[in-house]
Formats: sequence, structure tokens, C-alpha cells
Amino acid sequence: MTNTAFARYRAEWFSGVGPARRDVLAGMVGTFALIPEVIAFSFVAGIDPEVGLFASFVIGIVIAFAGGRPAMISGAAGSVALVVAALVHAHGLQYLLAATLLAGVFQIAFGLARLDVLLRFVSRSVRTGFVNALAILIFSAQVPQMLDVTWHTYAMIAGGLAIIYLVPRITTAIPSPLICIVVLTGIAIAFPMPIHKVADLGRLPASLPSFAWPAVPFDWQTLRIVAPYAFAMAAVGLLESMMTASVVDEMTETGSSKARECTGLGLANVAAGLFGGIAGCGMIGQTVGNVRYGGRGRLSTLVAGVFLLVVMVPLRPWVAQVPVAALVAIMIMVSISTFSWSSLRDLARHPKVSGVVMLSTVVVTVATHDLSAGVAVGVLLSGVFFAYKVTRLMTVTSAYDEAADTRTYTVTGQVFFASADAFAEQFDLRDTAGRVRIDLTAAHLWDVTAVGTLDDIVAKLRRHGVAVDVIGLNQASAILVDRHAPLLAPPA
Repeated sequence: MTNTAFARYRAEWFSGVGPARRDVLAGMVGTFALIPEVIAFSFVAGIDPEVGLFASFVIGIVIAFAGGRPAMISGAAGSVALVVAALVHAHGLQYLLAATLLAGVFQIAFGLARLDVLLRFVSRSVRTGFVNALAILIFSAQVPQMLDVTWHTYAMIAGGLAIIYLVPRITTAIPSPLICIVVLTGIAIAFPMPIHKVADLGRLPASLPSFAWPAVPFDWQTLRIVAPYAFAMAAVGLLESMMTASVVDEMTETGSSKARECTGLGLANVAAGLFGGIAGCGMIGQTVGNVRYGGRGRLSTLVAGVFLLVVMVPLRPWVAQVPVAALVAIMIMVSISTFSWSSLRDLARHPKVSGVVMLSTVVVTVATHDLSAGVAVGVLLSGVFFAYKVTRLMTVTSAYDEAADTRTYTVTGQVFFASADAFAEQFDLRDTAGRVRIDLTAAHLWDVTAVGTLDDIVAKLRRHGVAVDVIGLNQASAILVDRHAPLLAPPA
């Protein structure tokens, strides 16, 4: 590590007493925001809550040191839980732990290969759709906690939201969600009422996680079983983490190392598998909450992981008394602050195709509860619309010089697989001119399809006895032509 890199890394940890205090308090808020979602996602995966909680603790500790995006909170996430539910149902927990180890290895390899550059293909519209979909999913995840309950729950949620939004007008020394948890827990203990508490969500850990290799045969049969799930977990986890890191980059107006985040997440998931936990990734709701309440450095990520273990084991009896209504209020606040409200106004101002991409990403993500599916559809639509737009910008004009008996076709724009057919349609293959000149000075040939189309045009014209010259090729286009279009060479 160079001196500059070390200084930057040190600043990400130690940036003053004030920022450190904010990191600690914001990390504590992040911990309480983790608990209900991790427990809920554990049920989705078909595992005990302690498996998800252990994973979130281990991932939080490792990613704080090895990750590439300070202030990002990672843990056992729903997208990963959806992927592995079938594996747990068919083969049990131990195969899940083995898949978690392999997923971590895949992610380390992805990071070392710098596959994070693929994020550049995700447009702004897709990212906005991703964020909006996450906000909707975060809110919808709270709805079950508000059904078939007494009026006391609604009163507690309303009180929690009042504390969260009104306290900052008085003081910002302590994050208002933390005050919400303390006050509502005190009320629930002092005045017993029929409301759900954290203890009702599932069995909480009663001991520290312990190191152990997955109890599975280390053979090709096991690899055949776990490899598909491991690859899916690795891909979905990296996608969600990269998207979450990009959101934090924009919120904090700072940069991050996406390649390092890939390898850091891989190391964290390997550690999680060795300590009895499920694979995880960046959690956008908790991360946004952490940043909103002052978390900026790696200390906030570390505190979120460490404090999770503290509240889950030594303070387990107290945490069990926390009203679920307090956690619901926090997550409602997170969903409201996560949603990009300006994107609704932008639907009328921005190009329609951008709105279609954003809305498609939201609809698919919410309908499938699969972030990777939503982003994949958004990226695909972005590519199709971009190719269509570029195709329309490609033009071919012709001019006939009667004195020289020469017709000149002037090509302008980008010629590639999507525009190649439109390019070919502009040529009269039964041209009566004695010579045809194809001027590509203002054009660029991007791929084999474009070169092959040009080659076909030249071949057909020559078969009709027309002399053809191709001029104006730029260097990159000329290299493609030399390799893949021998017919473009002048006839002997």
C-alpha cells in the first residue's frame, strides 16, 4: 500500500472526534435496522434467525476493514436468501454453508479480475429504478407487521415516526431513530400492551458464533450441487453491493473502489460461511439510514457489526423487549428517504425512453422481489434503446458525377450490428454507374457484422460489373476490414 493509499485508508477510519461520534451512533441505528430484515430474510431462506444474524455480524466486521466503500452496511440480504431457499430445502444448512464459501471465492476472483467495470453498463435510469424499487420493497416488507394488529401498534408506529421527524428540529446530537427505539421500548415495558416485540420474530442467538468447516463431503458431487447456487449468490450479491455503493457515492459526493468492494465482500462471505452464516451483500436500506444519520467512515460499518453481536448476546433480554413498531417506524422513514421523489417529476421532463427504463426496472424488481432481474431488464432495455437511437443517426447520401460516371455514397454515423441492415438498404446494387465510391470518412465500423455487410455490398456490385472503391476508413475500421473482409481489397 502506497503512502497516499495508506493515508486515505487511515482517514476513512480516523477523521476526528465529531465524525467518530456520528459514525458510532449512526452504526448503532444501522444495527437496529438490520435486526428485523435479517430475521425476516432468514425465514425466506428456510434457516434459523441466528444463522442470518451471525452472518451479518461476521460480514460487518470483515467488510469494515476489507471493503471498498466506507459507511456501507452489509449483511444477510433478501436477494441472496431468495436464491438459496431451494438449496436449503433440498440439501440442508451445511450445503448452504459450503455454497457460501464458494460464493465468496467467486467474488474474490471477480474483484481480482476487475469485473466491477461491468457496472458502467448500468445507466442512470436503471440506478434510479433500482433505488425506487428498493424503497417500495422496504416499505412492503413492513406491511405484514401492520396487519391483524391492535390499535396500540398503529399508535406506537405513529409515535415513532413523530420522534424520528420532530426530534432533529430540537437536537441532532443523537440520531432520532435511536431515541425512537429507547423511548418506545421504555413505554412498552412501563405500560404492557398487546404488541409484537423482537422476541416474537424468532429465536435470537444465545452464544457467540464458532468456527467450523461445513459438514459436507468435499467431492465433485458436492461441487456439482452447490456451484450453481454459489455463482448465483456471488452475482446477485455483487450486483446489489455495487449498486448500493454507487448510491452512497452519489449521496456523499465521494468515490469508492468497486474492485476492492468485490474482493472485500468475497472475504466477508468466506468468513461468514466458516462461522455458520449465510452469504450477504450491501443492504441499501440500512446503508441509506446510516448515511442519513451521519455515518461516513469505516467505523460506522464496524459498529453496526459489533453492536449487533453486543445487542444479540449480552443484551439479548433487553433487545427482545424492543417493540417491532419501533423498527417498522425506522424502516418506513428509510423507505421514504430512499425513494427518489424527483424521478416522478423527471418522467415528464426527461426522454420517454428513460422513463420506460426506470419504470420497467421498478416493476420487474417489485414483481419478482429479485433485484438482479429488475436491473437485467433495465440494462437490456437501455441497450436496445441506445442501439435504436444510434441506428437512426446513421445516414447514407449519394451523389452522381456524370462526367466521371461515378456515384459516391457518403456514410455518416456508426455502423454496427443494429444499423447494418439499414446501411445495406441504402445502396442500389444494380447501379448503372461505371464506378461506385463508398466514402466512410465520417463513419465508423464497429464490429464484424458491419464489416461483413460492407463486404457483401462490394461483392454484389462487382458481380454486376461495377468498379468499387472504399475510401476514408479510419484506423480502427481499417484493421477490422483487413482481418475480416478480403473482398474489399482492389481486384487483381
